[in-house]
Amino acid sequence: MISLDFLPGVDRKRIYANEILFDKHKNYAGFDENEPTSDSGSKDVGKPAVMGLLKKQGYKHVVMVGDGATDLEASPPADAFIGFGGNQIREAVRARADWYVTDFDVLRKALE
Repeated sequence: MISLDFLPGVDRKRIYANEILFDKHKNYAGFDENEPTSDSGSKDVGKPAVMGLLKKQGYKHVVMVGDGATDLEASPPADAFIGFGGNQIREAVRARADWYVTDFDVLRKALE
């Protein structure tokens, strides 16, 4: 998990992500299932639906960054998929990613 501060030039309103929930001891307790990115299994829901919505809103290039199988569902409609292996390397994600990074600093520097 990361702070979105690592992308200083990107408006937070343009980032769609699951909200991670923690218990009172700050242990992982799941994610907010009401977030539009939380559903999976079809191109009509979850991350693929968000990518499609962004394209309908006129964004010419939509990029998905993710580390798991449900993230891969979003490409297409995303134009590119950046796989992230900083927490856990999943070979299926690495194999299908257009670009694969294990350190967000590499991604941040590329966006500067």
